[in-house]
Amino acid sequence: MRKPVIGIIGNYHLINEEYPIHGAGIMNAEAVTHVCGALPLIVPTDPNLVDIEDLMETCDGFLFTGGRANVHPEEYGHIETEAHGGFDRARDRLSIPLIQSCVERGQPIFGVCRGLQEVAVAMGCTLHPEIRDLPGRDNHRMVPEGTLADKFGRQHVVTLNEGGPFHQLWGRTKVLTNTLHGQGVMEVSDRVVVDGFAPDGTPEAIYVKDAPGFTLSVQWHPEWKADSDSVSRPLFEAFGEAARSWANRNQQIRKSA
Repeated sequence: MRKPVIGIIGNYHLINEEYPIHGAGIMNAEAVTHVCGALPLIVPTDPNLVDIEDLMETCDGFLFTGGRANVHPEEYGHIETEAHGGFDRARDRLSIPLIQSCVERGQPIFGVCRGLQEVAVAMGCTLHPEIRDLPGRDNHRMVPEGTLADKFGRQHVVTLNEGGPFHQLWGRTKVLTNTLHGQGVMEVSDRVVVDGFAPDGTPEAIYVKDAPGFTLSVQWHPEWKADSDSVSRPLFEAFGEAARSWANRNQQIRKSA
């Protein structure tokens, strides 16, 4: 059996303010390779370059990564404001229909930070542009100074629903995570289950209700030290196993055809 292929949904960047690229953080590829046991494939995030059906036939699962650009509020029926920050409309137009197609088909997806927000929006939720501006909420943004270890270090507890899939994954109802986001889920649709919360009530762990495949998504960044962290590793292992099962099933179907 071949290794499963996991498409890593990256971001649009300009190098030296003039040279455009599509890219993804090395930590994401390392987590896919070393913990999922899969082949990482960075996907150009533009529907003008990539056909979604071809992409779903090529990959066995998809990792929707974090990124500086936010999901455009047009995608969930809100009006753009200055608080919403920068956008990557091409990624929105690829990721959201890709998530919807994968959920319907049962193909594994794993959302991280912005990726969780994309999954939420694709399933009918809305977002708040700046969580720290809400009464009683904390600042969830990245520590502005220090080393990568400072910025990706654990910052707060996430409390999980007893008996839910995240509780089952870790065998406990409280985990300590990092936090590097400004936006967050506001209105939760009936398609999404919030299975974990930060101390201030911010949704931190979700999955798609009654989905036939893997849809666990988290608001933090588990790619940091994914091979050794006791919270991160089980997430990527479970995602990798789901992608492996998908790949094996499809391989058997092709053989019998």
